[in-house]
Amino acid sequence: MTDILVPTLGESVSTATIARWLKKVGEAVAADEALVELETDKVTVEVNAPSAGVLESISAAEGAEVEPGAILGSIAAGAAAAAAPRVAPSEPTPATGAKAEPAVEPPRAPAGPVPRPGVEPMPAANKLMIENRLSAAQLGDGSGKDGRITKGDVLALLSRGPLPAAAPAAAAKAPRALDAGEERVKMTRLRLTIARRLKEAQNTAAMLTTFNEVDMSAAMALRSEYNEAFAKKYGIKLGFMSIFAKACIRALKEFPAVNAEIDGDSVIYKNFVNLGIAVGGPNGLVVPVLKGADAMSFADIEKGIANFGKRARDGQLAMDDLTGGSFTITNGGIYGSLMSTPILNPPQSGILGMHNIVERPIAVKGQVVIRPMMYVALSYDHRIVDGKEAVSFLVRLKEGVEDARRLLLDV
Repeated sequence: MTDILVPTLGESVSTATIARWLKKVGEAVAADEALVELETDKVTVEVNAPSAGVLESISAAEGAEVEPGAILGSIAAGAAAAAAPRVAPSEPTPATGAKAEPAVEPPRAPAGPVPRPGVEPMPAANKLMIENRLSAAQLGDGSGKDGRITKGDVLALLSRGPLPAAAPAAAAKAPRALDAGEERVKMTRLRLTIARRLKEAQNTAAMLTTFNEVDMSAAMALRSEYNEAFAKKYGIKLGFMSIFAKACIRALKEFPAVNAEIDGDSVIYKNFVNLGIAVGGPNGLVVPVLKGADAMSFADIEKGIANFGKRARDGQLAMDDLTGGSFTITNGGIYGSLMSTPILNPPQSGILGMHNIVERPIAVKGQVVIRPMMYVALSYDHRIVDGKEAVSFLVRLKEGVEDARRLLLDV
């Protein structure tokens, strides 16, 4: 018999939810065949069969929350193992002919208080909190990243002696009654996480947005002139995203605070650019990361973005694709947005919002002319990025997009 285990889920992801089982108890499975889908804060992960045989048992039902290393079920070698599975498949009973439901053990609720929403303690700390009946309120902000409670925080509190009883948790708000024509649909784990992280960014960062506008005439002419040759050589069209990405990278090198992050009372500066590109997937917006984007060519960036877009639509993004970003670009213009204020992607300190290209009358050397214009927005964490830096960043971006020769000559 071989156990089916929850795999390592990636950076900062400590739990997953069973989305659905792809096999039923008693069914034959092949080695590496997908058995169950896990929904994490970031992506849906398939767990494959560790060996061939028969799915003998399911230990975690759909909707259960599991941690890395937890047992999801077991596989017995050979078809004979299906004769006496630990969890019987749904079959008619001899006495009544009714179907017997699989005896799946429900997930166990934690013995201790539930930690603060949005800031989960580290696993070792959570275990100690449960054992000692401690609440997150008794510990306050932790010493870990983003205020997470660590094992050391719990041990430090326990070393101070007897503690006062934790205040009772507030009763959960009862869901309101539905009116005619309404329906209730539970939010997916991804959507809940997006909501939590966006609210966390608003509550934590001193977020501010500055705007500028870019004349897209030169970029459009560049693409029109070289698109055919570019596509013939590299097998990918020349888009505006690679031009903006290159312009961002140049500006981030000049203003490194926009590419940095706050860690406790320190600022971590990065000597690289891992560029997050927001793309729409079937379950919502995700931000895959071009690692080492500052060393990429225009073609490399275009191919990377196209690959991310396809894999996001097909639900094939891996956990590693979504971690490690240092700056993000989001393009609401593809949906027709004229102007917006993008929200930071913690712990990053900057995000660029691109928008729709619209022909507008502007003044050029004392003359009114019609030009294709785009508003750009930089949201930044004012705790480490000054207004002068943010405005100057957008000016450098504008210069790079309006004259791509600057990007090639690095001037």
